[in-house]
Amino acid sequence: MGRRRSVMSEQLKMEVAKDLGILNTVEQEGWGGIKAKDAGNMVKRAIQLAEEAVAKQNKE
Repeated sequence: MGRRRSVMSEQLKMEVAKDLGILNTVEQEGWGGIKAKDAGNMVKRAIQLAEEAVAKQNKE
């Protein structure tokens, strides 16, 4: 099975990595260098940001 296309933009991934304090690891080792726990935390944070954006959009 081939790799799936990324849903998150590279810019968003970098922003979330910075928020979580793992940007250094990403810059030095690439995305394969982060721990599974950190990847899970990135997904949680991205979902949180998306939910906040939808709530803000619905409020307007």
